[in-house]
Amino acid sequence: MSLADIQARMLTACTAAGRQVSDVNLIAVSKVQPDARVAAVLDQGHRIFGENKVQEAAGKWPAFRAQYQGVAVHLIGPLQTNKTRQAMELFDAIHTVDRPKLATALARLAQDMGSCPDLFIQVNTGEEPQKAGVLPADADAFVAEVRALDLPLTGLMCIPPVDEEPSLHFALLAKIAARNGLKGLSMGMSGDFETAIALGATHIRVGSAIFGARVPG
Repeated sequence: MSLADIQARMLTACTAAGRQVSDVNLIAVSKVQPDARVAAVLDQGHRIFGENKVQEAAGKWPAFRAQYQGVAVHLIGPLQTNKTRQAMELFDAIHTVDRPKLATALARLAQDMGSCPDLFIQVNTGEEPQKAGVLPADADAFVAEVRALDLPLTGLMCIPPVDEEPSLHFALLAKIAARNGLKGLSMGMSGDFETAIALGATHIRVGSAIFGARVPG
């Protein structure tokens, strides 16, 4: 698999769903990938990337941003409250807003800094105890809470349970977003992004299918 293969599959999926491929953002998940692989994808013209950890992104992206124009980096992993300022300085979007304490920290820093990344609320659609995210039953109230803090809420994000049909979770996320007037849907990964596109995904997160198997440090 390669970037071109994923882009071709995206086009096919969008055509089948009656959507424009330009309406779906491909986030190339570059976590734990060697710089040479990331540079190769940048050299092909791709500009949207995803990272799981603030520290890894801090060690990687300032140099790449200096070399390549128009790069956007999205945080798709959990965010510790004590790393909120660093995350806001590093990332163009944060997909894992999952608790009031984090939302409050983001709002306070947004006032201090005069800007804020685009934000997605993570919804734990599978209600898995080990997974971050607000429960579906609490999602509407949390959306209202984030909006009351005057934060730039773009949409919702989910990671379906590995042993369940992802379409059920994507449809649930889309339903919650629609009733709250949210356009952004961050859902779908290497194995299920076509399904996510069919159900309205605006951001899909694909890693090893683009870069190859991860190389843990």
